[in-house]
Parts: sequence; structure tokens; C-alpha cells
Amino acid sequence: MRINYNYIKIIVLLILVGGLFAFSNKRNDARKVVKSNIKFLGDNKLFITDATVSKLLIQNQRPVTEQPKEIIDLNELETALNSNPMIKKAEVFMSVNGELSAEIEQKRPIARVNTNASYYIDDEGSYMPLSSNYTARVPLVTGNVMKNNLETVFQFAKAVDEDEFLKKYIIEIRQNDDKTIDFKIRKSDFLVHVGTLKNLQKKINNFKAFYQKALKDKILDNYKVINLKFDKQVICTKK
Repeated sequence: MRINYNYIKIIVLLILVGGLFAFSNKRNDARKVVKSNIKFLGDNKLFITDATVSKLLIQNQRPVTEQPKEIIDLNELETALNSNPMIKKAEVFMSVNGELSAEIEQKRPIARVNTNASYYIDDEGSYMPLSSNYTARVPLVTGNVMKNNLETVFQFAKAVDEDEFLKKYIIEIRQNDDKTIDFKIRKSDFLVHVGTLKNLQKKINNFKAFYQKALKDKILDNYKVINLKFDKQVICTKK
């Protein structure tokens, strides 16, 4: 029987390549994580620090940099990061050379509740704790506000956040017991009654028109209450 040595060479070569691949793959899995890179996305100030994120990159009660690549569960790390109330979204990646990268998108606060408890409301209407690292310049929220029922005050705070005029001037939002809204503006001591959020945009437009006219006439300081509850008119109470 004639032996085809070319076939034998191919088989031996395949065995060698497979063995080298398995050895390389096993060696790569056993390699420890070299370092962790933390990247914050967006232009927001850092409410959460690199050090805090690093403390969340823990597995088996040890930092990831002390462990082999093969035992690192990226999904578990992402879950740990996403459970932090400062973080809106987090993604974790592992490179071939053993570098672990975490991309962090922080929550963005649009109002700060200042009642029995102090915390932020973020741009999705969720609870966000205060940060010892940075304080956001956003309107204060006072009155009857419950952490598990933020919808009304969030909707008004969102309208403020999306309007450059209101964002510039409103410094305090008050939610009353009946869920109606009042607010105060910068450099003025009058109170503005909004009432319910029905026809809110029309009420906002009425207030802008009133403010510009009263500012021009230099009579803003004459009033103690501005009532926007009636969407077709602005009712002012003098001091």
C-alpha cells in the first residue's frame, strides 16, 4: 500500500496548530487582568469618582486586577455598576491583553429636593443621591414631596430644564399638599402660583410675557403673588 505522506504532513500540522491554539488560549485565560480603565461619558461633572467605581469592580471579594481573565464575569460587574444610584448606564469590556474597561454614563440631576430628606431628581424622574464630590446648580424642590411619588414635580422640573428662560430664573419649585405647583425666581420675592400642570406651556408663555413687560416697566417689586392658574390671564396681587 502506498502511503501519501502529504496527508500525514497535513494531519500533523493541524494537530500542532490545534495544540498551539489550545495552549495559547489556556495561557491567555490564565492571564491576570492587567489594569482597569474607567471612562465617564458625556460632559457632566463627576458626581461619582474613579475610586468609587473601582470599589464596585470587585469579584469574589477581590479587585478584578488580582484575578485571572477567565473567571471575570463582565455581566456581574455591569450589574454591580448599574445598581449604583449615581449611574445611569454602565458597560464593561475586556481586551485581549487583559485590560478591563468600564464606560460610565452618570445620571443628570434637574432638581434638588430639600425637605426632610435631600436628594436629586434626575432627567428621567428617578431618585439620585447627593454627591460629596460635586453639587449641581438646579432648582430646589420644597413642600410635600415623597420619594416614591415624584411624577408631578418631575414634570414641572423637566419643563424648566427644557426652557432656557425658566432654567435661568427659577430657583425654587414648591409642591403643595394638593399636588399644585408654585415657584420662585431669582432676585425677586414674589411667589408664582402655577396650579395644576394642565395647559402648562400656555401658563409658562403667559408668565414670560408678564415678566418681560413688568421688568421693562420696573414694577416687578410691586407684587407678592403672581397667579397663573387661569390659562387666559395673569392675576397679580400687590404688596
